[in-house]
Amino acid sequence: MCSALLLRRRYPVPVGWFMVTGTGVYYLLSTIDGPLVVVPIAVLYTLAAQGRLQASVAMAAAMVIGVGAGALAGTGDVEGTAVFMLTGWLVAVVALGAMRHGRVAYAEEEARLRATQERLRIARELHDVIGHSMSMIHVQASAALHRLPKDPGQAEDALTVIKQGSTEGLRELRATLGVLRQVDEEAPTTPSPGLSRVGTLVSSAARAGQDVRVEQSGARFSLPAAVDLAAYRIVQESLTNAVKHSEARHIVIRLHYGERKLVLSVQDDGRGPALAGRAGGSGIAGMLERARSLGGTLSAEPGSAGGFVVRAQLPFTEHHEPIGGEVDDQDPAGR
Repeated sequence: MCSALLLRRRYPVPVGWFMVTGTGVYYLLSTIDGPLVVVPIAVLYTLAAQGRLQASVAMAAAMVIGVGAGALAGTGDVEGTAVFMLTGWLVAVVALGAMRHGRVAYAEEEARLRATQERLRIARELHDVIGHSMSMIHVQASAALHRLPKDPGQAEDALTVIKQGSTEGLRELRATLGVLRQVDEEAPTTPSPGLSRVGTLVSSAARAGQDVRVEQSGARFSLPAAVDLAAYRIVQESLTNAVKHSEARHIVIRLHYGERKLVLSVQDDGRGPALAGRAGGSGIAGMLERARSLGGTLSAEPGSAGGFVVRAQLPFTEHHEPIGGEVDDQDPAGR
């Protein structure tokens, strides 16, 4: 009986019934009241801890019924009090095993949820990086093909812009994929992008033929990393949509540094309704998910005077350090 206990993890149910049956036979044939009942109790806990609750309950019921039948038969070896005590022990053991299984299942579900969230985060990063870079490259390549027969010099300038844009896109792509590195590899040294690099986005859009202006207000300070990255990606995706879908020529980026939140908006003069029709795509959905993950809000809709407007409020509670006084500037370089 005890040697079969070693196989309880590989063959839990057969070993369990073997233990229950063997224990019953032992107490019927033996005149020695030994502690063998502890062995099937250990098997019951193992079964419940593995999530085999029905099997463990059935075995516990069989043990109680068997002992109760012996008490009713009047053998004198077992009395009613012992039956109730045994029932309580079996219920407690099965309940403890079920609690153990619930805890393990909850931990595994949490791990799966974290892995899913990380995959979604990486997917959003890849969408933003690749979508922005490829959109700019597409615009410049189309311009180069159009200008090549008439003005090879301007076509060469467009190809230079494509080279610069692809280099920047590859750099961001490597930084994003760095989170998938092996444990023994060194961490990427490139910091996550933030609003300090919004000038790069402005320059990229300007090379694609857009007139982009940045307006900042409020007391500027260093943002929490998550808010800074989300704000950068929202501005990046908004510029990408404006260049790729709305055919905008003028774009205004407004950043307001509030007490406990960052308010930003990106407004263009393109074909607002045309872009609104694409609101179900992954671009706007990704921006909305970024804002909601921080407890903020985001709206993307046609502007009252035409064009399209993306507005976002990103709250935060972390401490921040001021990096300048009150500002109310229009900096086309995005500095």
